[in-house]
Amino acid sequence: MIEKGLRDLRFTKAADVMTKDVICIDGKETVADAVKLMREKGVSCLIVNRRGPEDAWGIMTRKDVVNKVVDPGKDPREVKVFEIMSKPLITVSPGLALKYCARLFNHTGIRRAPVFDGKEIVGILSNTDIFKAIKV
Repeated sequence: MIEKGLRDLRFTKAADVMTKDVICIDGKETVADAVKLMREKGVSCLIVNRRGPEDAWGIMTRKDVVNKVVDPGKDPREVKVFEIMSKPLITVSPGLALKYCARLFNHTGIRRAPVFDGKEIVGILSNTDIFKAIKV
């Protein structure tokens, strides 16, 4: 039965299970503002806006806040988002099969990736989304 669920999973695409509501923030905002926004929206990460069309997007996660602000004892009201974000991002295509998304996550050590259609970010795919897609 699990084998059938995993077989079906191979044909599921990132766009089929991604979270479509992408929450963004500017890198110049404080980590305190970012934490407030994350709590209000109920998300575990924020996409950090590009400064211009030639720039790359960034990402800030709860893990970044805990490891780069809380652990070293910094004041989140004084730390800017751009200081703790990861940039550039690893992205996935909306049509990429979850099998390959899972492999990418495993090999790069990431837990989530923006879904980029070639023009804009259209969603976020997380390891939780992939896990929930397994039919048992």
